[in-house]
Amino acid sequence: MFALLLVAASSWVQADVQLRQGHPDSYTVVRGDTLWDISGKFLSKPWQWPEIWHANPQVENPHLIYPGDRLNLVYVDGQPRLMLNRGESRGTIKLSPTVRSTPVAEAIPTIPLEAINSFLLSNRVIDDASQFKTAPYIVAGNAERVVSGAGDRVYARGHFTEDQPAYSIYRQGKAYRDPQTGEFLGINADYVGSGDKITSEGDMTTLVLSRSNEEVRLGDRLFPTEQRVVNSTFMPSAPERDVNGIILDVPRGVTQIGQFDVVIVNKGARDGLVEGNVLAVYKTGETVRDRVTGDNVKIPDERSGLMMIFRAYDKLSYGLILNASRQLSVMDKVRNP
Repeated sequence: MFALLLVAASSWVQADVQLRQGHPDSYTVVRGDTLWDISGKFLSKPWQWPEIWHANPQVENPHLIYPGDRLNLVYVDGQPRLMLNRGESRGTIKLSPTVRSTPVAEAIPTIPLEAINSFLLSNRVIDDASQFKTAPYIVAGNAERVVSGAGDRVYARGHFTEDQPAYSIYRQGKAYRDPQTGEFLGINADYVGSGDKITSEGDMTTLVLSRSNEEVRLGDRLFPTEQRVVNSTFMPSAPERDVNGIILDVPRGVTQIGQFDVVIVNKGARDGLVEGNVLAVYKTGETVRDRVTGDNVKIPDERSGLMMIFRAYDKLSYGLILNASRQLSVMDKVRNP
C-alpha cells in the first residue's frame, strides 16, 4: 500500500481553523486509520488538516505516520497545532503540511486507497470521441472465440505504433455531455485487460492477453498503455476557484450513491480542479405541489456530503464520496465546501 509522507515546509500561512466540538487532546494512530479520519476527529473541516501541522524547517528528512504514533493537540502563539509523538521510542517531531507518496506498507494513507485503486491504475477518460472510432480493435479470438481471457491470443485490426509493445484494452462506456450547455465532455473508458504485441502483418496484429479484468470481446478497443506516475497520496484542500458542478454518473454503478463510491463530475482541470480538492455535495431538492396554492415549488438543495477529487481530466473528474448524511444521486450538485 502506498503511504503518507510528511515533509518539512519552509513557510507557514496562517488560516482560520475551526476545531471540532468535543475534539480529543490526543489520539493514538491505529492500523486502518486514514489521515482524513484522524483529521475529522480534531477539525470541523478535515480538509484544513495541513494548517494545524506546525512547520519545522529544521526537519530535513521525511517522516511517516505509523500505527502507534501519538498526536497531541497543543497551542503555539494561541493557535492550535498538532505535535507527533513517535511510537516505539522514535522521538518527537513537528508535522509539516506537504505530502508525498512512498511505498511503505505500515504508514497510513490519506484516504482508503482500495476504493479507488482500479480508477488510479486502469480507467481513463477519453476527451475526443474520434479516438475510440480510430483506435485498433479486437477482430477475432483464437479458434474463432468471441470472448477471451488472460493467456489467450487475440487478433486486432488497425494502426499500431511500431515501438509500442504493450496495449491496454478498453470498452467504450458512457459518453458525457454537460446537462446545461450540451457540450461534449468525454467518454468513460472501462478497462477490461492488457495485451502484448507479438507479430504484425498489414493492418492485422497478434497479441497475447497478459491480464483481463473481465472477458475481452470482439470490438473492444486498444490504446497504448499509459506510462504515468500514479499519485496515491492527496493533500486535501478547497478549490482555489468557485466550482458549481453536477454528479454525472457512478462508473460501473447505479444511480444511488453512498460513502466511498466513485463518481464522475462535470468539472475538471480547466475549471481549476486539482487532485485533493474537496467539494461539498448538495442533494437536489425535489419539485413538489403546494396543496394550498396549487403551485409547483422546488425544495431547497440540502448539503448532504463531501467528496474528494482524486483524478482530474480537462473537462471531467473522478471523485470519491468521503461521507454522506443521506443517500445521494446522479444530478446532485457539487460546490466549494
